[in-house]
Amino acid sequence: MAAPAAAKRLYRPPSAAAEPNKRHRTAAAPVMNGDVVVFAAPSAAPAPQLETESQQQPEQPLLPGLPDHLAQLCLAPLPPRLMHAVCRPWRRLLYSPSFPPFLSLYAVLDDADGGGVSFAAYDTFSGRWDALPPPPMPSPPPKLWHPSFLSRRLPLQTVSAAGRLVLVAASTQALSPALSRPVVFDPAARPGSPRWRLGPRFPFAPRRWCAAGAARGRVFVAGGVGAGYDATDARSGAVWDPAASPSAAWEPLPPLRDGRFSRDAAEAVCSRGKVCMVSLRSRGAKEGAVFDLAAGRWEDMPPGMVAGWTGPSAASPDCGDTIFVVDEERGALTAYDWAGDRWRTVVESERLKGAAEVTAGGGRVCVAVDGGQKVVVVDVTSANSKPRYGNSSSSATPRLWEVAAPAGKRVVALHVLPRMTRAEETCSS
Repeated sequence: MAAPAAAKRLYRPPSAAAEPNKRHRTAAAPVMNGDVVVFAAPSAAPAPQLETESQQQPEQPLLPGLPDHLAQLCLAPLPPRLMHAVCRPWRRLLYSPSFPPFLSLYAVLDDADGGGVSFAAYDTFSGRWDALPPPPMPSPPPKLWHPSFLSRRLPLQTVSAAGRLVLVAASTQALSPALSRPVVFDPAARPGSPRWRLGPRFPFAPRRWCAAGAARGRVFVAGGVGAGYDATDARSGAVWDPAASPSAAWEPLPPLRDGRFSRDAAEAVCSRGKVCMVSLRSRGAKEGAVFDLAAGRWEDMPPGMVAGWTGPSAASPDCGDTIFVVDEERGALTAYDWAGDRWRTVVESERLKGAAEVTAGGGRVCVAVDGGQKVVVVDVTSANSKPRYGNSSSSATPRLWEVAAPAGKRVVALHVLPRMTRAEETCSS
């Protein structure tokens, strides 16, 4: 059951040097890029910490002389950054369920003090992390660490699909699958109503260390292993639409050719109507597979794609369906060229070395580095909204900036999703 919106913990930047009631931000307001809201570079990035909200001001009309439902129609074309800066009534409207949402960065977090997994969303306008209510977890709950494997984190596999965050696979302390059905977070849920819900049971045995991703708004799961290895489980797969009715069931996929996608947690990224995945995330010897959504069949991955898949990967429709991979050793963000079966370097930076997680959306690629202590954001768009990596005549270097993780937390997964709706008392300051 979701916690009341007024009871949320809010991660806010430190304000020791600020005037009373004045807010510091870790990022500037987003800017508009066509119909897509993209993240803007910050002027400063102090580490967020816990603060309380200022007192709510008396309610004011959206536009004097107009009823609010007509005022909303007048305000809808305005840039969200302008609305956030003008007044509290407009700010409340910006976070209301009836207003078109902007994009936010969502993170799965590990407590540095061993407090377990938590979830938060980074608001690029206010420059703060908002804690998500805890999801309904099974018993025993998923674990991110095992006492006998101190050097390796147990993956909690999450997918962003249809504007929702979906938990699909995890491990218990006994190294058994922790989830028998997906757990879904809906950012657009009205304040005070449940934000988390349980999805339908998987059509196969629960698993962990599978390939998981989103394909045309649907959750895609393939391969994996249960409490023990089973060849049938390791070759099975299914898709599910989290935006469908609660009674909607998983649709099975044709079996994988073999069970090699059961050795590690892997991303399944969708590009050009094909779902692509590799059996290992690291530089070790790996194999790839491609599922053609239109033909409904598995194919071999192009050799150039396999060779250049040297780290965590992501893809997003608003980034031209481009597959991005971050080479954690070189610190290079690369983009795949289907026509030439090769990878092109978008940017190479020391700041990207040690990349552990990556997500893409809103014209930005967000990379968790330094053991999850911060997120490096890479601007992969140009002034004309075309990716720089696709314009060989452009010599401009993509901008990079950083967002610190919430104090005492480490980022273990990242997603770009619509902003959370808020109760009026939590967005009026």
